[in-house]
Amino acid sequence: MAEKVVLAYSGGLDTSVAIRWIGEKYGMDVITLTAEIGGEKDMPSVREKALQVGAVKALVVDARELFVKHFVYPALQADALYEGQYPLATALARPLIAKLLVDAALEEGAAAVAHGCTGKGNDQVRFDVSLAALAPQLRIIAPAREWGMSREQEIAYAQRHGIPIPVTVASPYSIDENLWGRSIECGILEDPWEEPPEEVFAWTRSPGDAPDESAYVEIGFERGIPLSLDGKEMDGVSLIQELNHLAGSHGVGRIDHLENRLVGIKSREVYEAPAAMVLLMAHKALEAMTLSKDQLRFKEKVALEYADLIYNGLWFSALHQDLAAYVQSSQRHVTGTVRVKLHKGNASVVGRKSPKSLYSYSLATYDKGDQFDQSASPGFIHIWGLPVKTQAQVQPLELLPENLEKKEEG
Repeated sequence: MAEKVVLAYSGGLDTSVAIRWIGEKYGMDVITLTAEIGGEKDMPSVREKALQVGAVKALVVDARELFVKHFVYPALQADALYEGQYPLATALARPLIAKLLVDAALEEGAAAVAHGCTGKGNDQVRFDVSLAALAPQLRIIAPAREWGMSREQEIAYAQRHGIPIPVTVASPYSIDENLWGRSIECGILEDPWEEPPEEVFAWTRSPGDAPDESAYVEIGFERGIPLSLDGKEMDGVSLIQELNHLAGSHGVGRIDHLENRLVGIKSREVYEAPAAMVLLMAHKALEAMTLSKDQLRFKEKVALEYADLIYNGLWFSALHQDLAAYVQSSQRHVTGTVRVKLHKGNASVVGRKSPKSLYSYSLATYDKGDQFDQSASPGFIHIWGLPVKTQAQVQPLELLPENLEKKEEG
């Protein structure tokens, strides 16, 4: 009896070719696993395609709720944004798929798991490290890293063996999508000088073609998690889907990023993430109202570490457990509502309120009702500036403009 391998299957070029290639190369029975995490795919058709290409069994798992609850929302609470631009949609999905692969492999009695990642991308690291953390006894097969075929050769291989694929040499884009975002690469996008053609975008309207009238949306949060839109309570999947549609229709969420990959190369990545960008912005606005100055500054450092951790494939690590514990603690009072304005490609926070707000109108106002004790300021300034004054008395500064001018004259 042939050994079994569970392949993470997207229905795209690499994984479709991999089904037949693994059978030829390793003589193993291929079981495919496709995770439904919000990509716009016809899952029954994906399953049928896997069986048609040669899989002995094709599994489909609806993991949208798991994805949002255990991966997307924790990253949102952490304000995770890689290099200040990428909301980590693909990177967040990989550890979830790795967990589903392991679960399926153990249930099916498989000796190995497989994925369609190349040897120059980030996903190979995310899969391999996650799989090693969850089930080190399983063998990992990465056909696209092994077979040495170019993209054109893959397409030719597929055509030669009658494998239906959603890509051609004329339209060579590699696309990955889930609820949190859509990524597009390859083809003309590999030239960072070229503007992304309109054909690569599917979730967002061109800002120039967006409605002239602005739209407003109110997002309700509890402990850092969005629970409602415009006062209507919604589950996470529905809320993200609705916000993707609304913000995308106003041209919000396009990202053109020259990105530093984990494997040491720079790559040009184009993303669409309407809901992610709006929610991250709104969440940070609410944190600005409910967290202290010191909490905000420290959390910015944690956000950088958290984003790098996700991007670098270390979701299943002790460091993540530690950071996640801090993030959850930081969200105790991040409850309230944020109003966001959407207009021709731009999203901006225009209102926020919270029962846990640290903003005090009576302290901030300059009008009647001002309760700030201005007579306390001179004493505060004296104590605050005492170290500067003391040092200046015994160690006069030498870099003042007038001193520099005298040095130049001399």
